[in-house]
Amino acid sequence: MSIQSFLSKLFGNKSQRDLKEIKPVIDKINAIGPTLKNLTNDELRGKIDEVRQAIAHAIKADEDAAAEIRSKVEDLPFDERQPLWDEIDKHEKNILDILEEQLNEHLPVVFATMRETAARFAANETIEVTATQMDRDLAAKGHDFVTIEGDKALWKNHWIAGGNEITWDMVHYDVQLIGGVVLHQGKIAEMATGEGKTLVATLPVFLRSLSKKGVHVVTVNDYLSKRDSEWMGPLYMFHGSTVDCIDKHQPNTPARRRAYECDITFGTNNEFGFDYLRDNMAMAPQDMVQRKHYYAIVDEVDSVLIDDARTPLIISGPVPKGDDQMFNDYKPNVEKVYQAQKRLVTQILADAKQKITSEDKEVRKEGELLLFRAFKGLPKYGPLIKFLSEEGMKNALLKTEAYYLQDNSREMPIVTDPLYFVIDEKNRSVELTDKGFDVLTDKNQDPQFFVLPDIAGKLSELENITDLNERQEKKDAAMSDYAIKSERVHTVTQLLKAYTLFEKDNEYVIDDNKIKIVDEQTGRIMEGRRYSDGLHQAIEAKEGVKVEAATQTFATITLQNYFRMYHKLAGMTGTAETEAGELWDIYKLDVVTIPTNRPVARHDMDDRVYKTKKEKYAAVIEEIEALRAKGRPVLVGTTSVEISELLKRMLDMRHIPCNVLNAKLHQKEAQIVALAGQPGTVTIATNMAGRGTDIKLPQEVKDAGGLAIIGTERHESRRVDRQLRGRAGRQGDPGSSVFYVSFEDQLMRLFATDRVMKMLDTLGLKEGEMIESSMVTKAIENAQKRVEENNFGVRKRLLEYDDVMNKQRTYIYNRRHHALLGERIGIDIANMTYDLIENLVANYDQPGDYEELALEMMRVLTVELPFTEKEFNNMSKEEKVERLYAAANDTLNRRSQRIIEVAMPVIKDWVENRGANGRIIVPITDGKRMFHLRVDITEAYNTGCKSIVKEWHKAILLVTIDELWKEHLRELDDLRQSVQNASYEQKDPLVIYKVESFHIFESMLNNLNQKTLAALMRGQIYVQPAPQQSNVSVAGSAASPAPQQQAAQTAPQPHQQAPAPEVRRAMPERPNDYSQYTASKESMPGENAQRQAMANAGGGPRKVQPMKAAPRVGRNDPCPCGSGKKFKNCHGKGM
Repeated sequence: MSIQSFLSKLFGNKSQRDLKEIKPVIDKINAIGPTLKNLTNDELRGKIDEVRQAIAHAIKADEDAAAEIRSKVEDLPFDERQPLWDEIDKHEKNILDILEEQLNEHLPVVFATMRETAARFAANETIEVTATQMDRDLAAKGHDFVTIEGDKALWKNHWIAGGNEITWDMVHYDVQLIGGVVLHQGKIAEMATGEGKTLVATLPVFLRSLSKKGVHVVTVNDYLSKRDSEWMGPLYMFHGSTVDCIDKHQPNTPARRRAYECDITFGTNNEFGFDYLRDNMAMAPQDMVQRKHYYAIVDEVDSVLIDDARTPLIISGPVPKGDDQMFNDYKPNVEKVYQAQKRLVTQILADAKQKITSEDKEVRKEGELLLFRAFKGLPKYGPLIKFLSEEGMKNALLKTEAYYLQDNSREMPIVTDPLYFVIDEKNRSVELTDKGFDVLTDKNQDPQFFVLPDIAGKLSELENITDLNERQEKKDAAMSDYAIKSERVHTVTQLLKAYTLFEKDNEYVIDDNKIKIVDEQTGRIMEGRRYSDGLHQAIEAKEGVKVEAATQTFATITLQNYFRMYHKLAGMTGTAETEAGELWDIYKLDVVTIPTNRPVARHDMDDRVYKTKKEKYAAVIEEIEALRAKGRPVLVGTTSVEISELLKRMLDMRHIPCNVLNAKLHQKEAQIVALAGQPGTVTIATNMAGRGTDIKLPQEVKDAGGLAIIGTERHESRRVDRQLRGRAGRQGDPGSSVFYVSFEDQLMRLFATDRVMKMLDTLGLKEGEMIESSMVTKAIENAQKRVEENNFGVRKRLLEYDDVMNKQRTYIYNRRHHALLGERIGIDIANMTYDLIENLVANYDQPGDYEELALEMMRVLTVELPFTEKEFNNMSKEEKVERLYAAANDTLNRRSQRIIEVAMPVIKDWVENRGANGRIIVPITDGKRMFHLRVDITEAYNTGCKSIVKEWHKAILLVTIDELWKEHLRELDDLRQSVQNASYEQKDPLVIYKVESFHIFESMLNNLNQKTLAALMRGQIYVQPAPQQSNVSVAGSAASPAPQQQAAQTAPQPHQQAPAPEVRRAMPERPNDYSQYTASKESMPGENAQRQAMANAGGGPRKVQPMKAAPRVGRNDPCPCGSGKKFKNCHGKGM
């Protein structure tokens, strides 16, 4: 007995401990249940009303206190506001803490009430209650589940959901109560197929909705989000919680905003993320749709938080010269190299086959070298894969690979030099050799046309030129040449990848003359998703379809970082236990396995191993025939569209009818899955297709043995295999599952160890023979574990890579949010002023820097130095900063006061003498640009025109942040591409990316401070030189009215002699136009850099701690690079 088994027997396993902790809560719910049965329907509703009132009363004191403080903040100077905002933050945190206590206290009553409600809907065709206003509103909107008769509301137990009429017939089991408690606690509930995850979610979703903070239910596609909102919605609405689905409404519309204002909001993970990005592009608060992120339940959480987590959601727009691409230009060159490699590998493989059979040991060794060379040249070459499935060949390849990988791959050039390019299939990378570059370059081209120059050496040589102008000119030319060739090499590399690593109908399909990516797990087409770094354009060029123009990123976030923003996150799935470590490390989500309502009766058989794919597929067909003869339905799981269609052709030849569910036929999914449980039905689907849908079996199928699952290949993740097995055995149904494996399978080719291959060779497989052994099955699962560990390592490293962008985005979006809402904007401006002055003083701190500092202060802040040169030389740095900050603050206050003095007479005249109301446009200039501020004239009058100053500050910050952030994202896109070349210099691209992006971000923040403050310090209401007329009107847009409108809408002011500001009519307000932007998901972001960095981690002579991005690092703080030095002595030197 192992130590782990002994400890489990002694203390129980994790699942038992989790259930023991939850059991007292379940006992309370079950105790309350009987007391609810005698209540009338109105009294049952009253139970929930009491809970709502108790929760509202508990948080009222903190809400009132926060509201009172908010009303005082705007009257204080900027530098005195921070303590009040800290107090508001404390109250808001206290509200969340109180809510947790209240919800935990009321959980038993709410859960028991929901279960009783479900039972009454299941037992009664109609439920009569006293009509509330919400009942009347629902009936008025045409909902089919409620009608009003006098003062009564009649709720029906059948309604339309997902286009079909359903009759409510579900009541929560005890195990579903356990799942509900787990989800409420912010954990992941792993529940088997058919255990009713959707029903389980009703308990925590409804409980959390009572907080009025907004609950998000996240699904993997819009069909499920719409269906579930309609299916479960009436239960929530019966007790007064509002429900909507964002996927039913267009982005950035009032309807979608109302959906987010509901107590419970359903939607897809993509749309929640895109709405967050759109909100951070909004130019007015009313353009925003989302509230603060409070609580979310993610359905199929493993798919969203593991598989899709690091895929960026991107909102992009056109860029200048976006059509100027070179993929079609260099396609013939790459085709020529690819064909040359194919011919070479064919010859190498033929020579290898001949030499490996030799009796001479040295000749045999040469043959093994040739075999390894062929593998490095074209690992997906069909004849090579077939040859490697023969006895001893895979083992010989692994042994040869191990030899040439030793000593840091010192002798690898012996293998790769004769090739035109080298493929690393595991890391999906392609690298041209010198021989390949020669073929790639046309005879009439420069031999160095596709070769990256040694830019560091070149620049070093140019330092010897004494003429400064000549040196700078040659440096610029060298950098320009490097940039052009870098783009050229990148284009060629991506084209090579497209030809060698990406196969049509496997990784992608062509639909409507467009390249569409196929999900490797579900086989579904992923609409709107594109490969990154030009790879998608390379595949478009390869297939001869239109190469789409390049775009610029305007806003981006990964699902991983979006979902980490929620106050509390929970999830449910059928397969999460194998990824429990990752879910805890990254999201701090614990996985709890929920027991099944009935024992699982499925029989999971050992894997059946064959030598070749041909033998394996023949055995699969024979097994299908045998199972059909018994009257059992069969679900055949595949790993690609190509294999699905191959099996269909094989079955058609045997005249066996079958249904295929893959990327090409995904529209028929519901129909195919509905038929999948019928006797003798054969369904072919990718391993995770149909997840979220139960395959229900008639009694005759259960009697025959239930659903038979046949896997045609092991996936590299055990989770995906478990998902396929989970299609059978729902709710105690009988069933079976078995996987068919061959030596030619992807997992076996790439990740099976030398020991596994030796063991399989020892067993001595002959043509057509099969191995079925628990030892072999365990060995294959161990190979899967190694792959999972490797993938987790890559993803964890990618998390660091992604965190750089996330920290920068969080900082910028917070600043933008403050500017948009006008909250804390004063504190932000005060901090920007202090930071800018601190930087200026740090740069001009020497005794001879007085004049330079004076010029810089005047240039940026229009502020004269408040001390003499003699005082400057004798003052400490801190004192200089304080004196300059006070002077700058005084100047800004004077500017603000001047705006008020100019605006107030006009506003006062229009309100007091002319009764004006609504919105007006106030023209303000910084001397370079004109800003047309939309201001509520009544608010301006009541605040003494302080609201005009606030709108001016908001406008400058929003414009400047958006302008610089877009430019920053473009620079990061360029940086992410350029760091790929670092791998050629044996450097870690991710570390370089972190260091460089940190410096780019610091530069952007300094630029933001300068541009914002330069504008604010020069801001004034625009007054035309001649006596003017002014006009006012009702609410409008940020855009200026047309000149003829302005002229027509002015009114004389005979009593005003001095020049007055022109106040114009504001046009009707329009929402932000997002039609010019594209919302998409990027695939494999920076994949080469991430995988290469993972492979090289720890392989170099020194380990560098990656630099963490931060808004600002003090000169005397420890350097973020981890060197232990002060920042000013390390990466801050010279700054």
